[in-house]
Amino acid sequence: MAAVPKSERLLNLLIMLLVQRRYVAKDRIREILYPGQSDDAFEKMFERDKEELRSLGVPIEVGNLDAYFDDEPGYRIRPDEFALPEISLAGDEASVLGLAAKVWEHARLAEVTSDAVRKLTAAGVPVDVSALDIVQPRLAADEPAFDVFWEATHTRTPVAFDYHRAGQPVATRHLQPWGVVRYSGRWYAVGLDTDRGEERVFRLSRVDGEPRLDGAPGSFEVPEGTDVRGVARRLAPARAVTSASILVRQGAGHGLRRKAIAVESDVVGPDDATGWDRLTVEEAELADEVLSFGAAAYVEGPAELRDEVVRRLRAVVDAS
Repeated sequence: MAAVPKSERLLNLLIMLLVQRRYVAKDRIREILYPGQSDDAFEKMFERDKEELRSLGVPIEVGNLDAYFDDEPGYRIRPDEFALPEISLAGDEASVLGLAAKVWEHARLAEVTSDAVRKLTAAGVPVDVSALDIVQPRLAADEPAFDVFWEATHTRTPVAFDYHRAGQPVATRHLQPWGVVRYSGRWYAVGLDTDRGEERVFRLSRVDGEPRLDGAPGSFEVPEGTDVRGVARRLAPARAVTSASILVRQGAGHGLRRKAIAVESDVVGPDDATGWDRLTVEEAELADEVLSFGAAAYVEGPAELRDEVVRRLRAVVDAS
């Protein structure tokens, strides 16, 4: 049986524990999400996956399946606990699960989500899909090149693509992609540039036309111990820090509030449905986070950030 990619396995485990109202037995988890694994392999994978989710702030709760008997413990994620602001998965610091969450509405991961729920339903497991709303973001991965690089990363297939940089002519590049990451508000493909024999990052918005799969699946391996996000942080160009003034509804925008260097309470906002606070936030990229709060956040300035938010909102409306 082909191994399920780690990112998909983590997402499946998150979904399984989140959409059920009762504790899930370990045997049930193994049967549905880890089929074909030996006892030892299952125990190691399950423990690693639980710890990785917990390290990302996911509160996996352990309890008895029967309140009156001290039987085998079960596992669950309470939606009310997972929804707390201090365990939000949004932002550039999230790792592979954060990436999966940010592109939830993207066709590839939407299919994974549907498959996970379908497996649970087919197994007779009662599910509450409304629980997924608390982790579903409002924005998708909108780079045209994303699909090809995402697929190539998971199938270990080389990619050829035309790439342009400021002040330079378009050139064809060849990459063994190790991962696709969100860094400093932009999507990058990270991998081995086979033309130069060096690890490189390529900004997806600078890919011209459609990337092309350029080899057989499984034709390369990611070097052991590679930290894809670390490579992106080291090689991607730094972006200038933006100081922004953002209005947020009182009781909302907790992620922005944690980053604010100044907060002015009870200010005049764009409507009077709630009270508003003014936050001053300094960060390289804020559009994604502002958009994630929907009507609970409003950009006063700078104009470039406000224009970017408006542009993307209009793109969503036009596409709907």
